Amino acid sequence: MIAHLSGTILFAGDKYIIIETAGVGYKVRTTVDTLITLKKNADKKASLWIYTVVREDALDLYGFEHQSELDFFELLISVSGIGPKSALGILNVAPVEHLKEAIAMGDTGALTKVSGIGSKSAQKIILELREKLGGDESITGETMLSGERDAIEGLVALGYAERAAREALKQVPADIKGTSARIKEALKQLGK
Repeated sequence: MIAHLSGTILFAGDKYIIIETAGVGYKVRTTVDTLITLKKNADKKASLWIYTVVREDALDLYGFEHQSELDFFELLISVSGIGPKSALGILNVAPVEHLKEAIAMGDTGALTKVSGIGSKSAQKIILELREKLGGDESITGETMLSGERDAIEGLVALGYAERAAREALKQVPADIKGTSARIKEALKQLGK
């Protein structure tokens, strides 16, 4: 099994990259955030944690910048009915910490934004993962989750697309607290 790849980026598409390692090009599906980061990388080098899916007719690689993303991806696919593509779609919705908070708080809304994940699937994910994530120290509670929602809604009200608002808020440092402060910082990111 392939667990990690480091090499040169030959191609970066909308949903995957091709990494050349020792003369072999590997097609690796990854999250939008990782693609954006890798496309900005001037030296065209990449180092990704890999989850390998072996099927009768295919060998698919899913890549993540951080071990925590890979761990959460593996948790998601442990839920029956959630495959690798759906899990990757869930990781595209919000940062891992926010998804963990949503699951801990029982918020199905964050999960149903993914194509193919309905309310029943979202409830199943919450039911199966809530206990596993219950002892996680990164889950800080309802106030942070609702504050993030408020910030997204504020940016959407200002005319920005929800996806752009989410992307900008991901760039805001975690030490900036308060909805209005986070919105101001996100506006700086959107103005670049």
